[in-house]
Amino acid sequence: MANPIAFKPPPVDPRTELTRRLEAAPVEHAEALLAAWDVLQAAHDQGLLDAVHGVMVGRDTIFGKLAEYAKLPESVNGIRNMISLMKIAGALDPVAMEKMAKAMVAANEEHAREDKPPGVWHLFRRATGEDGRRGLSLLVRMLSALGRGMK
Repeated sequence: MANPIAFKPPPVDPRTELTRRLEAAPVEHAEALLAAWDVLQAAHDQGLLDAVHGVMVGRDTIFGKLAEYAKLPESVNGIRNMISLMKIAGALDPVAMEKMAKAMVAANEEHAREDKPPGVWHLFRRATGEDGRRGLSLLVRMLSALGRGMK
């Protein structure tokens, strides 16, 4: 019958590998370390480290005040309004918005070139033209939707 081979692994100290890696780090990562030191110095020069330290020390007070103000009815309504505005902005077609922005810039330039305000008849002709009717239609639809939402 065979005899088992006695095998006892040598004891491994995990700190030895960490120490080796730590000693090699300045050589292997010299450029990154220099960049990190530059960023740290710039943050110190600008006072950002002091600001971060202040936030860390006063975090309980800061979060307490935020929680206090967040539970106010005005804050709740403001957050709900922001969510609703984001939904509205998300529903808009970006291509149509770009066209409308360019048209608004052009209209502003035309308005700036006018020496005196147009007469009532000229305003009526603008409003009853094809583009004017298209714009009025959009505004009337928006007003109708606003009124429907106010029921």
